[in-house]
Amino acid sequence: MTLLEHQMSGADLLRELLPLCESEVDRHMTMTKDWHPHDYVPWDDGRNFAALGGIDWDPWQSKLTDAAKAAMITNLLTEDNLPSYHRVIAENFSLDDAWGFWVGRWTAEEMRHSTVMRDYLVVTRGVDPVELETVRMAHMTTGFNPIPDDDGQRDHSIDMLYAVAYVSFQELATRVSHRNTGKECGDPIADRMLARVAADENLHMLFYRNIVAGALDVVPDEAMRAIYGVVSNFRMPGSEMPGFRRNALLIAKAGVYDLPQHLTEVINPVLRKWRVFEREDFGPEGEMYREKLAEFLAHLEGKVEHFERTRARMLAREARAAR
Repeated sequence: MTLLEHQMSGADLLRELLPLCESEVDRHMTMTKDWHPHDYVPWDDGRNFAALGGIDWDPWQSKLTDAAKAAMITNLLTEDNLPSYHRVIAENFSLDDAWGFWVGRWTAEEMRHSTVMRDYLVVTRGVDPVELETVRMAHMTTGFNPIPDDDGQRDHSIDMLYAVAYVSFQELATRVSHRNTGKECGDPIADRMLARVAADENLHMLFYRNIVAGALDVVPDEAMRAIYGVVSNFRMPGSEMPGFRRNALLIAKAGVYDLPQHLTEVINPVLRKWRVFEREDFGPEGEMYREKLAEFLAHLEGKVEHFERTRARMLAREARAAR
């Protein structure tokens, strides 16, 4: 660890990175496009439920595949748990100046995602709205903290590094999942809606990814420790929601989001952008965590190969059984 890293607190780092935050906010506001959730929902498909004289949801009403249902529910509940993510970001960022503006703007944009997805699902009767609300209540009550546990040795005053490193990967993962979910739905309206949501997620990823890039220049060892901690302990925000394991299996089987995509479309591109394995400014601690990251990635590649072989065999069995 360098002397600068040893002396720098979380507040110091926020001040050091403030000019970068300001330029990233300006870039985001130039690139983002305002849109309205009501423009992406087929309202003509809506009708009353039993409480207002109509009929309640029944599975036959849904036109979605099981994988599309699982993906839509998981993605929506991930967006729904926004208060948990807002709390973590707000606790680790300043709520003043450009940092505070970003926290508010990011939260407001994310809220659009849950609004449009829920409206679409309720109007089209894509999933059981009672079950959706029950699981939402349970998931939001539990909450989610993306900052991994560790051995208690790190300086928690710079947990903002873990927060921004996590969201760099998570926003990209969410973008991939939304785009593939739109295709899995088999509905051009859903595809258009989720493409719009995915475009937002990409811009959010760029903000956080660029902040981490700046942190790597200022406190390389601490940033490398955070990157390793996040990658090696990564969990999607929905991992603690009821039924997540079943939904994750359906999603992975359909290729909406799986381990190979997580490695090749999320982890590796972000690490390349940060030049993690080309940098020459790490001290002994940063070098140690870079080596640990390389070992973890090699192990993950082995798991990816096993996953792909297993899925291929399973799909082949299902194809034979369907003949």
